[in-house]
Formats: sequence, structure tokens, C-alpha cells
Amino acid sequence: MGKKSLQLQQLNDKMLGFASLNQAAVPPTGWIKAIRTALGMSGQQLGNKLSVTKQGIMDFEKREQDGSITIKALREIGQAIDMQLVYGFVPNDGSLEALIEKRATELATKIVLRTASTMNLEDQGISKKRVEKAIKEKAAEIKSEMPKMLWD
Repeated sequence: MGKKSLQLQQLNDKMLGFASLNQAAVPPTGWIKAIRTALGMSGQQLGNKLSVTKQGIMDFEKREQDGSITIKALREIGQAIDMQLVYGFVPNDGSLEALIEKRATELATKIVLRTASTMNLEDQGISKKRVEKAIKEKAAEIKSEMPKMLWD
């Protein structure tokens, strides 16, 4: 197994641990306010733990809701309430391999269809079955080489 392949597999395994979290909906008020309220903690009390004002906590909660809060701030708030921030990415297609497969197939299709179109113009058309086979072969080649153009 090559270094790239091993690295890809290890990262994919880590990401799979987050996959079930993808289904968890963020509370409408945001995590900070929802947790603080569930714990019966006032904004002032949380502020005291973080050495900020009640208004500062309200600002954190607002920034979380609008997506402008920093990871650093979330970590600090988590520590203050004896929790840990868990952060990661989950591929929409389920795995890194699926993401690569999808992109390689898209790129292979583009390359093969461009060639097939040129051949049709020259009256050397190829069958749909042959085009599909060529796309699969080209996608396999792209996946094995992992060229930088895969992500263009």
C-alpha cells in the first residue's frame, strides 16, 4: 500500500467516526445557548467562567448562530462548561474513496466524450457501450495516478 493510499485510508477512517454526527441537527438557538440553558446556567455565570460580560456571552451566541464564531472561541466555551469541541469534515458521498471515484468519473467522462465528439465529427463514431467502457477505464487510470488536475 502506497503512502498516499495509506494516508487516504487513515483519514477516511477518522472521518467515518463523524458520519453519524452528520445527522445531528444544530439546535435553533445554537449549541452554546442550548447547552447553557439545559444546564440552568445564566449568561452571567458562563461569562464569569470565561472572564467576559453577559453581553459577551450573548455576542458569542449570536456569532455562533450566524456562523462567524471562531473555533478557538468554541473550544474555550467548551472548556468552561467542561465539554470538548469535536470538529471535522464528513464527505457528502460517504467516504474519501467515493469522492475520488465521483470526481475521477466526471473527469474521465469529460475527456472521453471530448474525444468521442471529435471522432464523430471525423465520421469515426464509437458505440455507446465502447464509450462507457472507455470512461470506466479512464476513471480507473485517473484514480490510480491521482493527478492534480483531478481537482480543477
